[in-house]
Amino acid sequence: MALNSAHAGKGVLIYAGESIILFCDHVTMDFGGNIPSEMKGSKSGRLYLTTHRVIFNNKDGKDRLQSFASPFFSLKAVELEQPVFGANYIKGTVFAQPNGGWTGEAKFKLTFKHGGAIEFGQAMLKVASLATRNMDPSFRDAPPPYSPPTAGWTQAPPPAYAPPPGGYYGWVPPTSTFPDRPPTDGVYMYDAPPPYPGISGQNGYGFATGATGMSAADAKAQEAAQSGYYDPSNPHYAYVPPPAYAESPPSYDDATKKTQ
Repeated sequence: MALNSAHAGKGVLIYAGESIILFCDHVTMDFGGNIPSEMKGSKSGRLYLTTHRVIFNNKDGKDRLQSFASPFFSLKAVELEQPVFGANYIKGTVFAQPNGGWTGEAKFKLTFKHGGAIEFGQAMLKVASLATRNMDPSFRDAPPPYSPPTAGWTQAPPPAYAPPPGGYYGWVPPTSTFPDRPPTDGVYMYDAPPPYPGISGQNGYGFATGATGMSAADAKAQEAAQSGYYDPSNPHYAYVPPPAYAESPPSYDDATKKTQ
C-alpha cells in the first residue's frame, strides 16, 4: 500500500488501462497498529474498487493523508462484519509497499455509513481472487516497490469509469447496489500502465468475459482508448481527452509538507 499516490486535485488518479469497477461515497477508513501519525484518526471519503487495486480518497482536503492505494497482494485476512448494532464494515490487514510513504503493516476498517459493505466486500474479494491469479506469488512476501510514473496525466477516457456490461469471466459486479459512476471531472489517468497485472492479466482494460483474457490485438485496441474513445451505439459521439497536464500529482513528501 502507498500513501498519497492516488489523487489529483479533488479526483482519483489511476494508471492507463486501469478501470473503476465500483465506486462508493460516505465510507470511513480507520487504521490501527504501529502506524505513522498521518494514518491515525478516522478518514471519511470515497472508496474505489478497480481492476488492479483498492483506492481511498479523503474528502478532507486539509488532512495529511489525502489518498491511499493498495494492490490486492498487499491485503491479508479480509473479513466482512455485520454487527448487531452499527453499520456493516470490512476489516483486514494491509502491508506497506517499499517506497510507499510508510513501512510495516496496519489493521484497517472500512465502514459504510449508507450501506453496501457486504456487497462491496464480496466484490473486492472476487476481484482480488481473479487478479492475484495473474500475479507473481513472490509479491506476497516481497512486494514490488511503489514507483510513481514520471509521465504526465490526463482526464481519463470513458472506459475507465465503469465495468463492461458483461462483467469479467462470468462474474458481474453488483452495480445495482452501486449504480453511481464517479464524476466526469474526477477521474484522472497516468500515461503509464499499471506496474502489476490486474483482473484480466493484462496491463490494460479488463473487458474479458470468457475463460481467457484479451488478445494482443484487443489489448492494443483498448490502449487506443487512452487517446480517444468511440461508442458504436452512438456514432455521433467521440471522446478526445484534453492535453496532458504539465503538473504532476504531489509526491508523498510534497503532500505532507503542504499541509504542515
